[in-house]
Amino acid sequence: MEPSSKPLSSIPGSIEFSVVVPVLNEEATLPELWRRLEAVIGQIGGAWEVIFINDGSTDRSLSLLLELRERNPIIKILDLSRNFGHQPALTAGMDHASGRAVILMDADLQDRPETLPAFIQKWREGFHVVYAIRVDRKEGWLKRKLFHLFYQLQTRISRIDTPLHAGIFSLLDRRVVEALRSMPERNKYLAGLRAYAGFRQAGVESERGARLHGSPRVGLRGLVKLAMDGMFAFSTLPLRLVFCLGMALAVASFVVAIIGLYYRFVLEREYLQWAFGLTTVFLFAGIQLISVGIIGEYIGRIYEEVKQRPYYICRERHGFSEEGR
Repeated sequence: MEPSSKPLSSIPGSIEFSVVVPVLNEEATLPELWRRLEAVIGQIGGAWEVIFINDGSTDRSLSLLLELRERNPIIKILDLSRNFGHQPALTAGMDHASGRAVILMDADLQDRPETLPAFIQKWREGFHVVYAIRVDRKEGWLKRKLFHLFYQLQTRISRIDTPLHAGIFSLLDRRVVEALRSMPERNKYLAGLRAYAGFRQAGVESERGARLHGSPRVGLRGLVKLAMDGMFAFSTLPLRLVFCLGMALAVASFVVAIIGLYYRFVLEREYLQWAFGLTTVFLFAGIQLISVGIIGEYIGRIYEEVKQRPYYICRERHGFSEEGR
Protein backbone atom coordinates (compact mmCIF):
# COMPACT_ATOMS: atom_id res chain seq x y z
CA MET A 1 0.00 0.00 0.00
CA GLU A 2 1.71 3.21 -1.20
CA PRO A 3 0.97 6.76 -0.04
CA SER A 4 -0.92 9.01 -2.39
CA SER A 5 1.25 11.10 -4.72
CA LYS A 6 -0.71 14.21 -3.73
CA PRO A 7 0.64 16.12 -0.70
CA LEU A 8 -1.35 15.54 2.45
CA SER A 9 -2.84 18.76 3.74
CA SER A 10 -5.48 19.79 6.20
CA ILE A 11 -8.23 22.13 5.10
CA PRO A 12 -9.45 24.32 8.00
CA GLY A 13 -13.10 23.78 8.74
CA SER A 14 -13.42 20.66 6.61
CA ILE A 15 -11.54 17.98 8.55
CA GLU A 16 -13.15 14.58 8.14
CA PHE A 17 -10.81 12.45 10.26
CA SER A 18 -8.71 13.33 13.29
CA VAL A 19 -6.14 10.83 14.57
CA VAL A 20 -5.16 11.31 18.22
CA VAL A 21 -1.85 9.71 19.27
CA PRO A 22 -0.31 10.13 22.76
CA VAL A 23 3.49 9.97 22.72
CA LEU A 24 5.83 9.16 25.60
CA ASN A 25 9.48 8.45 24.70
CA GLU A 26 8.74 6.97 21.28
CA GLU A 27 11.65 8.38 19.24
CA ALA A 28 12.54 4.91 17.91
CA THR A 29 8.96 4.17 16.80
CA LEU A 30 7.74 7.51 15.40
CA PRO A 31 9.34 7.28 11.91
CA GLU A 32 7.82 3.83 11.26
CA LEU A 33 4.49 4.89 12.77
CA TRP A 34 4.26 7.90 10.49
CA ARG A 35 5.32 5.89 7.42
CA ARG A 36 2.52 3.39 7.94
CA LEU A 37 -0.04 5.98 9.00
CA GLU A 38 0.76 8.19 5.99
CA ALA A 39 0.30 5.22 3.66
CA VAL A 40 -3.15 4.46 5.12
CA ILE A 41 -4.21 8.11 4.94
CA GLY A 42 -3.08 8.31 1.34
CA GLN A 43 -5.09 5.19 0.51
CA ILE A 44 -8.29 6.46 2.13
CA GLY A 45 -8.03 10.09 0.99
CA GLY A 46 -10.06 13.00 2.31
CA ALA A 47 -9.14 15.75 4.75
CA TRP A 48 -7.17 14.59 7.80
CA GLU A 49 -5.36 15.91 10.81
CA VAL A 50 -3.01 13.86 12.99
CA ILE A 51 -2.64 15.17 16.53
CA PHE A 52 0.38 13.96 18.45
CA ILE A 53 0.35 14.65 22.20
CA ASN A 54 3.81 14.80 23.70
CA ASP A 55 3.12 13.62 27.24
CA GLY A 56 6.34 14.71 28.94
CA SER A 57 8.79 12.75 26.78
CA THR A 58 12.42 12.93 27.90
CA ASP A 59 13.95 11.66 24.64
CA ARG A 60 13.91 13.23 21.15
CA SER A 61 10.22 12.49 20.51
CA LEU A 62 9.21 16.17 20.43
CA SER A 63 12.08 17.12 18.11
CA LEU A 64 11.16 14.32 15.70
CA LEU A 65 7.51 15.39 15.74
CA LEU A 66 8.48 18.99 14.94
CA GLU A 67 10.61 17.75 12.05
CA LEU A 68 7.75 15.65 10.72
CA ARG A 69 5.39 18.62 10.98
CA GLU A 70 7.69 20.78 8.83
CA ARG A 71 7.17 18.33 5.96
CA ASN A 72 3.58 17.31 6.70
CA PRO A 73 1.14 20.13 7.51
CA ILE A 74 -1.61 17.71 8.61
CA ILE A 75 0.47 16.95 11.70
CA LYS A 76 -0.40 18.96 14.79
CA ILE A 77 1.37 18.75 18.13
CA LEU A 78 0.26 19.30 21.70
CA ASP A 79 3.22 19.58 24.05
CA LEU A 80 2.03 18.97 27.62
CA SER A 81 3.89 20.69 30.45
CA ARG A 82 4.75 17.34 32.07
CA ASN A 83 3.73 13.69 32.02
CA PHE A 84 0.03 13.69 32.94
CA GLY A 85 -0.70 10.11 31.91
CA HIS A 86 -2.35 8.17 29.12
CA GLN A 87 -5.99 9.12 29.72
CA PRO A 88 -5.31 12.88 30.17
CA ALA A 89 -3.20 12.88 26.99
CA LEU A 90 -6.01 11.23 25.01
CA THR A 91 -8.48 13.73 26.49
CA ALA A 92 -6.24 16.62 25.41
CA GLY A 93 -6.23 15.25 21.88
CA MET A 94 -10.01 14.88 21.80
CA ASP A 95 -10.45 18.42 23.14
CA HIS A 96 -8.42 19.78 20.20
CA ALA A 97 -9.66 17.43 17.45
CA SER A 98 -11.96 18.98 14.86
CA GLY A 99 -12.75 15.98 12.64
CA ARG A 100 -16.17 14.50 12.03
CA ALA A 101 -14.67 11.24 13.25
CA VAL A 102 -11.86 10.96 15.82
CA ILE A 103 -9.52 7.94 15.92
CA LEU A 104 -7.72 7.12 19.17
CA MET A 105 -4.59 4.98 18.97
CA ASP A 106 -1.26 4.44 20.74
CA ALA A 107 2.10 5.28 19.23
CA ASP A 108 3.87 1.97 19.88
CA LEU A 109 2.38 0.26 16.77
CA GLN A 110 0.57 -2.34 18.83
CA ASP A 111 -2.48 -0.54 17.42
CA ARG A 112 -2.04 -1.22 13.69
CA PRO A 113 -2.75 1.74 11.36
CA GLU A 114 -3.83 -0.77 8.70
CA THR A 115 -7.03 -1.36 10.73
CA LEU A 116 -8.28 2.18 10.06
CA PRO A 117 -10.00 1.41 6.71
CA ALA A 118 -12.17 -1.20 8.48
CA PHE A 119 -13.02 1.37 11.18
CA ILE A 120 -14.03 3.95 8.60
CA GLN A 121 -16.10 1.45 6.62
CA LYS A 122 -18.14 0.66 9.74
CA TRP A 123 -18.51 4.36 10.50
CA ARG A 124 -19.84 5.01 7.00
CA GLU A 125 -22.32 2.20 7.54
CA GLY A 126 -23.83 4.26 10.37
CA PHE A 127 -22.00 3.16 13.52
CA HIS A 128 -21.00 5.92 15.92
CA VAL A 129 -18.32 3.93 17.79
CA VAL A 130 -16.04 1.38 16.17
CA TYR A 131 -13.58 -0.31 18.52
CA ALA A 132 -10.81 -2.82 17.96
CA ILE A 133 -11.27 -6.30 19.42
CA ARG A 134 -7.71 -7.35 20.19
CA VAL A 135 -6.77 -10.78 18.87
CA ASP A 136 -3.46 -12.61 18.76
CA ARG A 137 -1.92 -10.47 21.51
CA LYS A 138 1.89 -10.51 21.66
CA GLU A 139 2.22 -9.95 25.42
CA GLY A 140 3.43 -12.66 27.77
CA TRP A 141 1.15 -15.41 29.03
CA LEU A 142 0.69 -13.87 32.48
CA LYS A 143 -0.14 -10.41 31.15
CA ARG A 144 -2.70 -11.86 28.71
CA LYS A 145 -4.36 -13.77 31.54
CA LEU A 146 -4.46 -10.66 33.74
CA PHE A 147 -6.04 -8.63 30.93
CA HIS A 148 -8.65 -11.34 30.39
CA LEU A 149 -9.39 -11.49 34.12
CA PHE A 150 -9.80 -7.72 34.27
CA TYR A 151 -12.23 -7.60 31.35
CA GLN A 152 -14.29 -10.44 32.84
CA LEU A 153 -14.35 -8.83 36.28
CA GLN A 154 -15.26 -5.40 34.95
CA THR A 155 -18.12 -6.83 32.89
CA ARG A 156 -19.54 -8.62 35.94
CA ILE A 157 -19.38 -5.79 38.48
CA SER A 158 -20.02 -2.69 36.37
CA ARG A 159 -23.38 -1.29 35.41
CA ILE A 160 -22.45 -1.01 31.74
CA ASP A 161 -21.86 -3.56 29.02
CA THR A 162 -18.16 -3.10 28.23
CA PRO A 163 -16.98 -5.23 25.28
CA LEU A 164 -14.31 -7.79 26.09
CA HIS A 165 -10.74 -7.22 24.88
CA ALA A 166 -11.58 -3.75 23.54
CA GLY A 167 -8.99 -1.17 24.54
CA ILE A 168 -8.59 2.47 23.59
CA PHE A 169 -8.00 1.84 19.85
CA SER A 170 -11.24 3.06 18.30
CA LEU A 171 -13.06 5.49 16.03
CA LEU A 172 -15.56 7.90 17.59
CA ASP A 173 -18.16 9.93 15.77
CA ARG A 174 -18.18 13.66 16.57
CA ARG A 175 -21.36 13.23 18.64
CA VAL A 176 -19.65 10.64 20.82
CA VAL A 177 -16.59 12.85 21.24
CA GLU A 178 -18.77 15.72 22.43
CA ALA A 179 -20.57 13.38 24.83
CA LEU A 180 -17.23 12.24 26.30
CA ARG A 181 -16.01 15.83 26.58
CA SER A 182 -19.11 16.67 28.63
CA MET A 183 -18.01 14.17 31.30
CA PRO A 184 -15.65 16.20 33.55
CA GLU A 185 -14.42 13.48 35.92
CA ARG A 186 -10.72 13.41 36.83
CA ASN A 187 -10.12 9.64 37.00
CA LYS A 188 -11.19 8.73 33.49
CA TYR A 189 -11.37 5.29 31.99
CA LEU A 190 -12.20 6.22 28.41
CA ALA A 191 -12.99 2.70 27.22
CA GLY A 192 -15.64 2.47 29.94
CA LEU A 193 -16.98 5.98 29.29
CA ARG A 194 -17.20 5.10 25.60
CA ALA A 195 -19.46 2.17 26.46
CA TYR A 196 -21.43 4.30 28.94
CA ALA A 197 -22.12 6.93 26.26
CA GLY A 198 -24.11 4.42 24.22
CA PHE A 199 -24.83 5.15 20.53
CA ARG A 200 -24.47 2.48 17.85
CA GLN A 201 -21.28 0.51 18.45
CA ALA A 202 -19.47 -2.19 16.53
CA GLY A 203 -16.28 -4.15 17.00
CA VAL A 204 -13.62 -4.94 14.42
CA GLU A 205 -11.10 -7.70 15.05
CA SER A 206 -7.56 -6.38 14.92
CA GLU A 207 -4.30 -8.22 15.45
CA ARG A 208 -2.46 -6.79 18.43
CA GLY A 209 0.97 -5.94 17.05
CA ALA A 210 4.21 -6.40 18.92
CA ARG A 211 5.84 -3.34 20.42
CA LEU A 212 8.81 -2.41 18.22
CA HIS A 213 11.04 -0.64 20.71
CA GLY A 214 11.30 0.17 24.40
CA SER A 215 9.05 -0.67 27.30
CA PRO A 216 5.25 -0.31 27.36
CA ARG A 217 3.94 3.23 27.84
CA VAL A 218 1.66 2.09 30.66
CA GLY A 219 3.55 -0.03 33.17
CA LEU A 220 2.22 -2.43 35.78
CA ARG A 221 1.44 0.38 38.22
CA GLY A 222 -0.43 2.32 35.54
CA LEU A 223 -2.37 -0.77 34.47
CA VAL A 224 -3.41 -1.43 38.08
CA LYS A 225 -4.61 2.18 38.45
CA LEU A 226 -6.48 1.98 35.15
CA ALA A 227 -8.13 -1.29 36.23
CA MET A 228 -9.18 0.26 39.54
CA ASP A 229 -10.53 3.34 37.76
CA GLY A 230 -12.49 1.05 35.46
CA MET A 231 -14.05 -0.82 38.40
CA PHE A 232 -14.61 1.95 40.94
CA ALA A 233 -15.87 4.49 38.37
CA PHE A 234 -18.73 2.31 37.16
CA SER A 235 -19.85 0.29 40.16
CA THR A 236 -20.60 0.57 43.87
CA LEU A 237 -20.56 -3.21 44.19
CA PRO A 238 -17.28 -3.20 46.21
CA LEU A 239 -19.01 -1.08 48.86
CA ARG A 240 -21.93 -3.49 48.99
CA LEU A 241 -19.51 -6.39 49.33
CA VAL A 242 -17.87 -4.68 52.31
CA PHE A 243 -21.29 -4.34 53.98
CA CYS A 244 -22.24 -7.96 53.23
CA LEU A 245 -18.87 -9.21 54.50
CA GLY A 246 -19.31 -7.23 57.70
CA MET A 247 -22.77 -8.66 58.27
CA ALA A 248 -21.58 -12.22 57.61
CA LEU A 249 -18.66 -11.88 60.01
CA ALA A 250 -20.87 -10.34 62.67
CA VAL A 251 -23.29 -13.27 62.46
CA ALA A 252 -20.42 -15.79 62.51
CA SER A 253 -18.86 -14.08 65.53
CA PHE A 254 -22.18 -14.17 67.39
CA VAL A 255 -22.58 -17.88 66.70
CA VAL A 256 -19.01 -18.62 67.87
CA ALA A 257 -19.62 -16.57 71.01
CA ILE A 258 -22.80 -18.52 71.87
CA ILE A 259 -21.00 -21.82 71.38
CA GLY A 260 -18.11 -20.59 73.52
CA LEU A 261 -20.46 -19.61 76.36
CA TYR A 262 -22.17 -23.02 76.16
CA TYR A 263 -18.83 -24.81 76.45
CA ARG A 264 -17.68 -22.58 79.31
CA PHE A 265 -20.74 -22.55 81.54
CA VAL A 266 -22.63 -25.74 80.60
CA LEU A 267 -19.93 -28.22 79.65
CA GLU A 268 -17.31 -26.44 81.79
CA ARG A 269 -14.67 -27.00 79.15
CA GLU A 270 -12.47 -24.66 77.16
CA TYR A 271 -13.88 -24.21 73.68
CA LEU A 272 -10.89 -22.93 71.67
CA GLN A 273 -7.19 -22.47 72.36
CA TRP A 274 -5.43 -19.10 72.47
CA ALA A 275 -3.91 -19.67 69.01
CA PHE A 276 -7.39 -19.54 67.49
CA GLY A 277 -8.04 -16.21 69.18
CA LEU A 278 -4.76 -14.73 67.92
CA THR A 279 -5.44 -15.93 64.39
CA THR A 280 -8.94 -14.47 64.56
CA VAL A 281 -7.57 -11.08 65.63
CA PHE A 282 -5.22 -10.97 62.63
CA LEU A 283 -7.98 -12.15 60.28
CA PHE A 284 -10.41 -9.48 61.41
CA ALA A 285 -7.71 -6.78 61.34
CA GLY A 286 -6.87 -7.71 57.74
CA ILE A 287 -10.52 -7.64 56.71
CA GLN A 288 -10.98 -4.25 58.36
CA LEU A 289 -7.96 -2.80 56.55
CA ILE A 290 -9.18 -4.15 53.20
CA SER A 291 -12.63 -2.67 53.85
CA VAL A 292 -11.17 0.71 54.81
CA GLY A 293 -8.99 0.58 51.69
CA ILE A 294 -12.01 0.02 49.43
CA ILE A 295 -13.88 2.88 51.06
CA GLY A 296 -10.73 4.98 50.78
CA GLU A 297 -10.61 4.42 47.02
CA TYR A 298 -14.03 5.99 46.67
CA ILE A 299 -13.20 8.85 49.06
CA GLY A 300 -9.94 9.50 47.19
CA ARG A 301 -11.83 9.84 43.93
CA ILE A 302 -14.28 12.25 45.55
CA TYR A 303 -11.27 14.27 46.78
CA GLU A 304 -9.80 14.42 43.27
CA GLU A 305 -13.11 15.61 41.83
CA VAL A 306 -13.63 18.30 44.47
CA LYS A 307 -10.22 19.91 43.85
CA GLN A 308 -11.15 20.63 40.22
CA ARG A 309 -7.54 20.95 39.08
CA PRO A 310 -6.90 21.04 35.31
CA TYR A 311 -6.83 17.53 33.85
CA TYR A 312 -3.82 18.49 31.74
CA ILE A 313 -1.77 21.61 30.95
CA CYS A 314 -0.46 22.43 27.47
CA ARG A 315 2.93 24.11 27.26
CA GLU A 316 2.81 24.67 23.51
CA ARG A 317 0.52 23.98 20.57
CA HIS A 318 1.85 23.56 17.05
CA GLY A 319 -0.45 23.67 14.04
CA PHE A 320 -3.49 25.00 15.88
CA SER A 321 -4.92 28.47 15.81
CA GLU A 322 -3.55 30.74 18.54
CA GLU A 323 -0.44 28.60 18.49
CA GLY A 324 1.60 28.35 21.63
CA ARG A 325 -1.06 29.78 23.94
